[in-house]
Amino acid sequence: MTERNVARIFDDTDLPDDEVEPLDAEAGSDQDSHRGAFGDFGGESDGLIERTFRERIVLVGVTTAGHDPEETDASLDELALLIDTAGADAVVRLHQRRSAPDAATYVGKGKAQEIKQAAVAVDCDTVVFDDELTPAQQHNLEKILGRSALDRTAVILDIFAQNASSQEGKAQVELAQLRYRLPRLRATGRTFSQQGGGIGTRGPGETQLEVDRRRLVRRIHKLEADLRKVQGHRETQSKQRSRTRNRAVALVGYTNAGKSSLLNRLTEADVLVEDRLFATLDATTRRLPLPGGETVFATDTVGFVRKLPHQLVTAFKTTLDVVRDADLLVHVVDGSGPDPEGSMAAVREVLDEIGAGDVPELLVFNKADRLGASAMSGSHRLAERFEGSVAVSAHSGENLDHLLAVVGDRVRSMTELAELIIPWDRGDVLASVHREGQVLSESAEEHGMRLKARLEPASLGALREYLVEPSQAPSDPETP
Repeated sequence: MTERNVARIFDDTDLPDDEVEPLDAEAGSDQDSHRGAFGDFGGESDGLIERTFRERIVLVGVTTAGHDPEETDASLDELALLIDTAGADAVVRLHQRRSAPDAATYVGKGKAQEIKQAAVAVDCDTVVFDDELTPAQQHNLEKILGRSALDRTAVILDIFAQNASSQEGKAQVELAQLRYRLPRLRATGRTFSQQGGGIGTRGPGETQLEVDRRRLVRRIHKLEADLRKVQGHRETQSKQRSRTRNRAVALVGYTNAGKSSLLNRLTEADVLVEDRLFATLDATTRRLPLPGGETVFATDTVGFVRKLPHQLVTAFKTTLDVVRDADLLVHVVDGSGPDPEGSMAAVREVLDEIGAGDVPELLVFNKADRLGASAMSGSHRLAERFEGSVAVSAHSGENLDHLLAVVGDRVRSMTELAELIIPWDRGDVLASVHREGQVLSESAEEHGMRLKARLEPASLGALREYLVEPSQAPSDPETP
């Protein structure tokens, strides 16, 4: 039977639970192990996806009330890309419609049996569900299926574990993995039996399960303490940057939208660039000079994805603080992608979750060099629809000068225009205006130097005594 036929047979229907024979609690126990890498089913790697060979994966998507099958299809397409990035092959995908998830198995016992038959037919190693499973649901499914049952969260955690390179990134990923594994610890045979008796150990003692759980909690606390120290260092660096009066710009967007390529093109940052999901996890900051003479700090951040695991958002808090503290978000969107607006919505959902939803945003539609069905690329069409956005190509360099000009305009709009007269004996003040603001014009007068300059609100407050009619100063004239 071909994989295509299997996918067609096990399609969108779910057998009612009352039409299914009661399942043996130990279903699947006749298979002591399988090739999957999670739980009771063997595997040789520490990850959730076995990488000593290309695992064969069955994907399962569920459409619940309030959602449509097209949305589930799009999510499964992305899950297949995640599976490929993790080093496995998605060979079959199954769909189901339910009014609400089943509390015990998420898909119901009848559908779980169908999934098992499909998995056996194509000799798959692991079944991956597009939605997050509770520990109980995962345990029940593995009993029925006789192989590993994972969810989207586990796959994303596995990819992050492969790609983390810095000490901070590795600590953040390990913390997220431990938080995911902790509620999924369970007793399995003699490995978790109670400790033996003897002098000093008489009495019931504690089970090996409790020992392992305590070890995980200790490790979680250690990682949290280490990351708090990193966060303290970042806050110190942020204070030092604020003293320079330079604005901070964060590049955010969906994974594989081209953020790292754009930063490399603009600043020669030499950040790793690959055509795959989550190629870079560590934040990289570089100075970016703008056409108006200003300099901003541009930071490349970790890419987002639909249904980004909460564990990752929490663990990467120290990295994502860069986004929350930024003055401007350059939201990079793959204009040639299948669902740019869905990607934009997913990114904004994560931004709201981390407290960055109110930071000013500049939409940048990347990959403008990729033409669509018409002579105009998808990026240019989107840029016409969204006012104030820019279509660029990080690959060819198309329109990057215009992007820098727009960023400069947005940064200057955060400053205030002021006219000042600096006495001749206050050369230190005159120097500070040149250092902290953008001087538009200056002329010598009898009592001092008259300047028109754009200044940060904090700098303007310190120079208030030198202002010329501040209440009548224009708020937004054209810059020469």
